[in-house]
Amino acid sequence: MASDMHFGAPDHASSLVREKRFVRWLNEISPKAKALYLVGDVFDFWFEYKHVQPRGYVRLLGKLAEMADEGVEIHLFPGNHDLWFRNFFQEEIGVIYHPEPLEVELFGKKFYIAHGDGLGPGDHGYKLLKRVLSHPVSRWLFSRLHPNFGFGLANFSSRLSRNHNREKVPVYHGENEYLYAHCMNLLGNGAAFDYFIFGHRHLMQEVALSERTKMIYLGDWIRHFSYLEINESGVSLKKMTG
Repeated sequence: MASDMHFGAPDHASSLVREKRFVRWLNEISPKAKALYLVGDVFDFWFEYKHVQPRGYVRLLGKLAEMADEGVEIHLFPGNHDLWFRNFFQEEIGVIYHPEPLEVELFGKKFYIAHGDGLGPGDHGYKLLKRVLSHPVSRWLFSRLHPNFGFGLANFSSRLSRNHNREKVPVYHGENEYLYAHCMNLLGNGAAFDYFIFGHRHLMQEVALSERTKMIYLGDWIRHFSYLEINESGVSLKKMTG
């Protein structure tokens, strides 16, 4: 289970280095993996025109297709950067797509899995923007743009955001975390989970919410090169070595 690769950013050359490293990790785990969960922001931007897909990512897409063909379940979640998935991954690769948080039992433990954007209290401006961007009319309007212009505009916006935030190292804010509040609200309303799993925050962090329940931030593939391994022995947050 991994999140926040942001392939495509900040430029093709450095993204390709990270993509190759991620594919090496997939090569390592694929012989034993039963399922792979990609928990949002796999791409720094993604949009599917009816007959046009983004250029690049051939190593990643080829490896995912190979794993799916070999029987590995691949679960894909949208993030705030790649929320415009359509049906390419389902039809061409065979992924299982989760546009909403997933509640699932794995090895006898109950998991709540989501990218994490737009959950919890506050951030009403982003939540409104997300609703607008997720609306079919917004997708249709963007699809009227020529791909060169549309992708150029999206990449320009992403660069502005990155430049604005590049000095900010993600910091865990304890009980002031909106995802912490989201988890506690669910637990307070009777939900029974062993693990809450999120991406989005670019933190590699485990937080005890109760004697039974943990919240785990998956890290990213920009600073941490981290992943979550789940098997019959337990749940382990790890970094790729080498």
